[in-house]
Amino acid sequence: MAGVARFVASSLAPAAQRFAPQAAAGILRQVLEVAIDGYQRFPGAEKIAEAKMDKSGGDVAVAIEAVIDQHIRLAGVQGFVTSIGGLVTLPVALPANLTGLAIVQARMVAAIAHLRGYDLGDPRVRTAVITCLLGEDGVTDRLKKESLPTSPLAIATAPVFDPELDRLVSGEVVGELIARISGKRMAVTLTRRVPLLGGVVGGGVDGWSTYRIGQYADKSLVRRIQRPIEP
Repeated sequence: MAGVARFVASSLAPAAQRFAPQAAAGILRQVLEVAIDGYQRFPGAEKIAEAKMDKSGGDVAVAIEAVIDQHIRLAGVQGFVTSIGGLVTLPVALPANLTGLAIVQARMVAAIAHLRGYDLGDPRVRTAVITCLLGEDGVTDRLKKESLPTSPLAIATAPVFDPELDRLVSGEVVGELIARISGKRMAVTLTRRVPLLGGVVGGGVDGWSTYRIGQYADKSLVRRIQRPIEP
């Protein structure tokens, strides 16, 4: 099953090209706006992060763990896209499940970044957030192939924002998301003859990928050093 899924995912690469580079950047800007700012009954990343921080008694590590756990559960719930205030109606040129999952995972990463002291209004940080959606394996593989020049941390802390890098990252991330959802669909298709198994597989795949991305973001986006303000 895994081999078939990988084959199908890799065959979707040409389809991803229709989103790159400007269109991919536009899609992910929409995803990030919802993830960071919120939409209807879907609170934004900063609000979620602050709520978890309050419940953790100010412990950043505990708050980050709570953020990840919440988004794993949200990603794993079948039909979550339609249950989150209006996300399915967003004018994003991606399948509904993929759009919803991308928003959930982007909000999780953005909340982690906020808890670590990053400014979510900074375009460099926003590029780093979407880079994390590739996951550790995705980033490592692209660094080796030189299709990605640097890590999420280096992007977030770069001296200046690089629009060309943002477009490059967007194309890579949209391609990865399309391949990922296609691989999941193949796995679910192969389980259709067993009642309820398809839902379990689909929810498990989404939950597991969200866990891996959360762990990678937690490891990658280290605490920003806050310099004291001089009198």
